[in-house]
Amino acid sequence: MIPKIDSEIGISVYSTNFAGCGGKIRVNEGDFKVSELLSEKSMSMINQDDGYAVYKLKKRNIDTHHALESIFRKTRLKLKSLGLKDSSAITEQFVCSMNKSKSIDTFSTSKYSLDKIGFLKKPFSKKDMVGNHFTIKITDASSEIIKFNEHDKILNFFGYQRFGSKRPVNHLVGKAILQTNFEKAVELLLSFSTTYDSSPNIELRTKLADKSNYSSVLRDIPPQMDFERTLVKEMIQHDDPKRAFRAIPISLRRFFIQAYQSFLFNKTLSMAFEDGEDMFSSQEGDICYDKNGLIGKFDEDLDQKLAVPLIGFSYYKKTRFHHQISKILEDEEIKAKNFFVKDLQEVSNEGGFRNSSVICTNFSISDNIVSFTLSRGSFATIVLREIIKPDDPLLVGF
Repeated sequence: MIPKIDSEIGISVYSTNFAGCGGKIRVNEGDFKVSELLSEKSMSMINQDDGYAVYKLKKRNIDTHHALESIFRKTRLKLKSLGLKDSSAITEQFVCSMNKSKSIDTFSTSKYSLDKIGFLKKPFSKKDMVGNHFTIKITDASSEIIKFNEHDKILNFFGYQRFGSKRPVNHLVGKAILQTNFEKAVELLLSFSTTYDSSPNIELRTKLADKSNYSSVLRDIPPQMDFERTLVKEMIQHDDPKRAFRAIPISLRRFFIQAYQSFLFNKTLSMAFEDGEDMFSSQEGDICYDKNGLIGKFDEDLDQKLAVPLIGFSYYKKTRFHHQISKILEDEEIKAKNFFVKDLQEVSNEGGFRNSSVICTNFSISDNIVSFTLSRGSFATIVLREIIKPDDPLLVGF
């Protein structure tokens, strides 16, 4: 039985035969740990002289975006991360300064610490990150947990946090933008709620569904809803949804489009798997990643990994997944060309490819603690859903 939340984010299958061990995650602080991994070559580029400062950011109970925003407010130090780590974990990651003129040795608050580890001649890019290592405790798991051995047969779905977890609205906002319905995008972002949300938030979002209430409820929007506050202020002043949307950070604007792209990818994997496609090996005509992460055509190299299209305005049709993708786009009433947004060109997305399956290494289970390494862009929660097979992922900590 596939949970309702899975279906809402485009996931309609399990790819392993394991029955599931049940249990919960994130019961106690420290149950979910993530460490970012850089390539050996990238680490060797760090020097102790000068250049762009490199830091190790350790955090808890705060996501990467808000941690970096807090650091900038308090120190005026503008930092760039290689990946986003959510708030419901103890995380370690690398961040770089955006200019050479300013650096600090250390800085900390109750939620994060920042420690300089050296300098770079040029800032890291996402290509320097090879993956993340996870150590996760599953509380109340059955003894069956030790029997899970299918970590090489997990489809590479985008996880819950990509869509908003307890409030899976990001992809819906993205779709509205692609359809140039900015009024609907703003309405969704402000008023969409689910039964998992708190009563005060549901009440607030119900009021925000009617823009005549904006002025009276602005003061009631809590600090953590900073993007919602920005939207409401802009709508009060200008009553222009597109202008309001442009007031939030460009990274977030793009993220909504990426979330919808992720939804379509999840649908593609699900449908292809249900149609009997072999998603764990490549064949003649496939597009694949080689051992260096470079994309190319199938050439009988055992190290090649099957790639599946990510829909964008440059969508490549000549793969064995075009049948599924065409049907999905038709059902969604979306065309690949819609990913070029004339009215908001900065969020346009050309698309690309993504591994069909999770590359999971260093896998071990001991005392209900699961440990593994995932390549860049894969989600630990997708591995965990195959192990736990939860009835309601969000109620057990996903």
